Order: sequence, then structure tokens, then C-alpha cells
Amino acid sequence: MSNILIINAHQHYPFSEGRLNKTLTEKAEKQLQLMGHQVTVVTMTPELDVEAQLELHQWADVIILQSPVNWMGVPWLFKKYMDEVYTAGMGGALCHGDGRSEAQPKKNYGRGGTMTGKKYMLSLTANAPAEAFNDTTEFFEGKSVDDLMFPMHMNFKFFGMQPLPTFICHDVMKNAQAEADLVRYEKHLKALFQESE
Repeated sequence: MSNILIINAHQHYPFSEGRLNKTLTEKAEKQLQLMGHQVTVVTMTPELDVEAQLELHQWADVIILQSPVNWMGVPWLFKKYMDEVYTAGMGGALCHGDGRSEAQPKKNYGRGGTMTGKKYMLSLTANAPAEAFNDTTEFFEGKSVDDLMFPMHMNFKFFGMQPLPTFICHDVMKNAQAEADLVRYEKHLKALFQESE
């Protein structure tokens, strides 16, 4: 059995109320609990208890970041969360600074993570269709979803964590396929978490 922290990074906008991200969060929570895992969910609010959030990160064996792709990144409230929680975690809760030492200031940048042995997964919703990725003639010029989310991958790597395969719902505003996406997500979760650790 694993301890799994799900962070719903969605921020409410008039054109995007967050129903799909909420549904995916609830789907993961229920599915993972059925599979025997302990699950805690965090949603974005302007004020969070930083120490409590650090304790949840230390408790978790796996962190699932559920997020819309907003302007090629994550919503502002989650960026604020990172600025506050992740910066506070640099004293050892998540990492020891940036991993370098005064004796060797040019070596080991990004190697100070204290979350080794833990994993993370990105679960994303995006307006872009799947066809916009991995094709050199399309907008993202052949880049993948994981290329687009490279900064998030590097943040978790900074803590010493290992990635699980990314899940994404494409084209959610103009051609939503929510029911099919939920079926795919259940299969994705079962494939990754069916064996209790």
C-alpha cells in the first residue's frame, strides 16, 4: 500500500470552472483507495499551511499533480504554492538547497533532493488537440506534452523524485471526450498502481 498525495492545481476562471480537473481528482482518489492505497487530496486556496504541505509531501510515496495546462504551464495559484511550499522545503524537507557545496560550487546542481525513492505523475487537461504535439508541422514543432511540461518535471527531479508516465486529456474545450478520458484514466491508474507497494 502506498501513500498518495493528489494536488488539484486548478484555479477557477470564468471560462473554466474546473469540473474536469475535479472529476479526474475524484476518480483517482476513489480508484486508488479501492486498490488499497491511502490518499490525501489538496486543492488550491490563496492561503495554505506551508508546514502541513511539507509534511504531506514527506508522507507521500507518490505525488499526482492534477493540473490544467494554462499558457504552457500551471495556474498562478499553484505557482504561488510552489513559491511558498517548495521554497520552504529547500531547508531539507524536500531538498538541501540546490545540491552544491561551497567547496565545489560548480558541481551537483539539482542533486540535493531528499525525496529519493518517491515518484510523481502529471495528470493534465489541455485545450490543445493531441495532433498539435509530436508533429514538426504543427504548433509545438514536434515537441511532446512532456517537453512542454519540462519545468514541472525538473521541479520534481530537483527533489530527487522519479517520474511515472504522464496522463493527459486533450482538446477539452472544443472537442471534449470526458467519458472516454475517464475510462482511459482508470486504465492508466490501474496499470501503474495495481500492485500495492
